Amino acid sequence: MFTVSVVVQVQLRVSEETVKELDGWIESGKFKSRSDAIKTILALYEEKEKTRTFYKTLIERSDEVKENPEMLIPFEDI
Repeated sequence: MFTVSVVVQVQLRVSEETVKELDGWIESGKFKSRSDAIKTILALYEEKEKTRTFYKTLIERSDEVKENPEMLIPFEDI
């Protein structure tokens, strides 16, 4: 299925120090623009949160299996 994302412009206020750091990253070639840097940083944060949620799920499932080891499926059966 094909989905279309609508891009919305937002205003962001950050310190001069942060802008200088962003501009330094752009000058060093890490990012193409301030916008690119901020979008990348947000994407990395989003991925980190997904990883955190996945880890939490693994811990919960691990606790469930400790209480009910019959839930385990041998690797050979996968």
